[in-house]
Amino acid sequence: MASSAPGENAPTVYEFEQMNLQVGGRVQFITHRTLKPIQHFSSVIGWVKDEYLIVKIPFENGAPIALNEGDKLTLRVFSGVNVCSFSCIVHRIFQRPLYYAHVSFPDRIQGTNLRTSMRVKVDIPAQLRGDAGIDQRVFIVNLSVSGALVESAREFGQQEGEVALKFTLIAQPDNREVLMTTRAIIRNAGTVKAPAPDLPPRYSYGLQFIDLEHAHYLMLQNLTYEALIADRQKIV
Repeated sequence: MASSAPGENAPTVYEFEQMNLQVGGRVQFITHRTLKPIQHFSSVIGWVKDEYLIVKIPFENGAPIALNEGDKLTLRVFSGVNVCSFSCIVHRIFQRPLYYAHVSFPDRIQGTNLRTSMRVKVDIPAQLRGDAGIDQRVFIVNLSVSGALVESAREFGQQEGEVALKFTLIAQPDNREVLMTTRAIIRNAGTVKAPAPDLPPRYSYGLQFIDLEHAHYLMLQNLTYEALIADRQKIV
């Protein structure tokens, strides 16, 4: 059973099954062969419970990364609303044409909860449609599973009520473009300082999503996860 340490957003100890690890699931693959850990991305091929995990050897610049038996690794897994991580050791390497490795089965797994309020800094062009039924060009400046903050050079036609937001996200791991259209409620409206002194202020609108599709919810979760483990400066 999972146990929590005191404190907000404190790491939690997980059992293996609680990670809900999936064959083909994407994992962050961190090597410790240099003074500074190096991050790669890999996928899970399978496992034998309490013995070993089988993971794909990451590629970089078209070639598999350098990896030796006995190397220490850290694997991070996105599981629902949690990021789980554990240490392991490379037991066996299978090179061309398979390029996978057996690593030690995790004996201690720690996880951190992804708050639904956690937002990621982005710069995504979007279309916002209100009661008048006219699309207005806006930019999403931060995004989460619960809502978005958008900015526009022109004032939007309404300050409250329901709107529709349409934008495109890049789905991993195949970089596929996915068009997202979701209903939202304007929760706040205001102005923000212009990016340059000679420009007028921009208009800002805080949106809360309504009935977000499950597939889109998972994509936004993954966006938060990627930012959390790869570039924490993007987290708002």
